[in-house]
Amino acid sequence: MGKRKLCLGLLIGTITGGLLSLLDRDARNYAKEKMTDIRSGSSYYVKRPSEAVKGAKDAFGRFNTTFTKGADNAINALEQVEGTLEQFTNKNDREELNNNL
Repeated sequence: MGKRKLCLGLLIGTITGGLLSLLDRDARNYAKEKMTDIRSGSSYYVKRPSEAVKGAKDAFGRFNTTFTKGADNAINALEQVEGTLEQFTNKNDREELNNNL
């Protein structure tokens, strides 16, 4: 019940905010321009579905490549942090051992 009320409130707020923003002339012109772009783009791909599939495949390939590079960079950064922590820990262990002797 609470989830339903929250979703309904968000939907009503979104619609209300969108409609209120259309009171501004620049916002209306921008929305009209974007709707025209969407209409022309969608009619192009409706007539050429194979290009739509190819475009989606290419976009997914670019996303996959970018994601993989980002993951590799994150792994490398974590390995560097791990190496630094190991050096720090080993240094402290050696100092503690020397102090005990």
